[in-house]
Amino acid sequence: MAMGKGKLSKTFIWILMGLLIIGLAGFGATSLSGSARSVATIGEKEVATDAYLRSLRTEINAFSAQAGRAVPLSEAQLLGIDRQVLAQLITARGLDNEAARIGISVGDAVVADQLLQVPSFQGADGSFNREAYSFALRNQGLSEADFEEQLRDDTSRTVLQSALIAGNTLPDTYIDTLLAYTGETRDFTWARLTGSNLQTGLPEPSETDLQAYYEDNIGNYTLPELRDITYAWITPEMIVDTVEVDEATLRASYEERIDDFNLPERRLVERLVFSSEESASEALARLNDDFAFEDLVAERGLALPDVDMGDVTRDTLEGAADGVFGANTGDVVGPLPSNLGPALFRINAVLDAQSTSFEDARPDLRGELALDRARRVIETLAQTIDDELAAGATLEEVADTTEAQLGQIDWFPGADGQIAGHDAFREAAEQLGEGDFPEVMQLGDGGVFAMRLNRIQPPAPQPIEDVIDQVRQGWDTREQTAQLMAQAEDLAATLSNGSSFEDLSLTPQTEAGLGRNAQIADLPSGLLTAVFEMEIGDTRAIAGIGDVILMRLDTITAVDRNDGDVEMLAQALRNQASNSIAEDLFRAFAADVQQRAGVEINQPAINAVHALIQ
Repeated sequence: MAMGKGKLSKTFIWILMGLLIIGLAGFGATSLSGSARSVATIGEKEVATDAYLRSLRTEINAFSAQAGRAVPLSEAQLLGIDRQVLAQLITARGLDNEAARIGISVGDAVVADQLLQVPSFQGADGSFNREAYSFALRNQGLSEADFEEQLRDDTSRTVLQSALIAGNTLPDTYIDTLLAYTGETRDFTWARLTGSNLQTGLPEPSETDLQAYYEDNIGNYTLPELRDITYAWITPEMIVDTVEVDEATLRASYEERIDDFNLPERRLVERLVFSSEESASEALARLNDDFAFEDLVAERGLALPDVDMGDVTRDTLEGAADGVFGANTGDVVGPLPSNLGPALFRINAVLDAQSTSFEDARPDLRGELALDRARRVIETLAQTIDDELAAGATLEEVADTTEAQLGQIDWFPGADGQIAGHDAFREAAEQLGEGDFPEVMQLGDGGVFAMRLNRIQPPAPQPIEDVIDQVRQGWDTREQTAQLMAQAEDLAATLSNGSSFEDLSLTPQTEAGLGRNAQIADLPSGLLTAVFEMEIGDTRAIAGIGDVILMRLDTITAVDRNDGDVEMLAQALRNQASNSIAEDLFRAFAADVQQRAGVEINQPAINAVHALIQ
């Protein structure tokens, strides 16, 4: 079935660029010789060995660029890049085979038209250049016949794919249902019942009651797994006071950073640029009590951040410097020259010049330099500690012979404290095993540490005697919630019969226009779920922790299909659903094509390609 060029989109141009032109960026004319012409066969179509080589190199180079380093083939194979490339090529050739089987093809005129549109095949005048065409193909190791056949297959495949994924629209009922679910809002009234609303006091729990509650909630009173860890560590802060920094070094650092300690006068400025001095002058004349600089900015379709220059110096403003630096805070001056044209400038603040003497800067300079030297001292000390540990020294002995400090911690996930506040220590403590040899590891602040696991104490319940106060408080909270819940259910029935919250001596609060994803502070997490299960006039009690929420649904507001935002959401949902169906159809169709046509893999040819890349 011949397809006219008018029936085709230009989509396959980037396919061509991906398969061919990228290769011109540096792969060169590389091909495989011998009898291994293909790495796979799908029906009557082959995945050419050269095509697999080019595609694999392209993907590896792309991943290398992303990683910022050269990625060897071995790493690419571990990441599955080779398998992904082969799968993509097999899928493409499977579709080519199917297109040929059902008679989809394109004529020579279409192929010629596409060749004329490829920029790399064009000369300086923008017309097709046969020499450029031949050179590009030679660089790829392709003949004109092979390339044009490949282009014909690519175009036919595009036609097949377009037919497969086009027109996958869902009925309006599907979108309407989604919108009704996501866009519907509800209004409801609620009141909180607390211990002060109890009609009777809480009973006194017996020992049996407390023991039962303790056992029912044993997880709340169980200590986590504890790791008894001994460690030796040293940080720059521990030794910074012992580090000497000579006067010459301090002065040299001050001179090097002289611009940081001596800042010129600056202004916080906004600049609004005009096409001419006349228009800028007219705009300036319009400013009065009722028309502000912000209004000028808005008239230009801009926002204040668009015209904000931040803090500027005289050198920054060049020709506008005298006008801006001669004005006061709040003034608008101009027209003044700028690199974009005549402009009005508004001065938002005046920042006086700052000058910090060497004596005033000395404490900060010394602190920074001392910390830097302390880090270098620790780098040297880390090697000493590592050598001592390797020679059989214990952490205790290391602490005796170096500046490292010895410590112990019963560590568990969530433990805090000095060393437990470091991510590196927490990660190492979690992986540490009994019998692991202590080794020096880095902390994020330039410090180092080494650790030893003495024992692991498995999770264990605390004796009830040690947590009796918490158990009693938990029992009281549960009992109060239960009594309030029973009381609230009676009140809910009264509300349903026409009484108001005020009739029940409750202080109501109203929530309006809340959707399913709304956030309401200090209310039970399941409250909104319950609201959207109710009908207008329904009442319900929702248990909290020591309190109960009594609520009544007042209004259900359906989604407004005339709202522009809602219509945008509808279109987004429609597109998302259609794309999802198209992807599922394509995957299913491609798998069916391969199953019917049969796929044969030529592993020796694949190994030969990998050997060439290595």
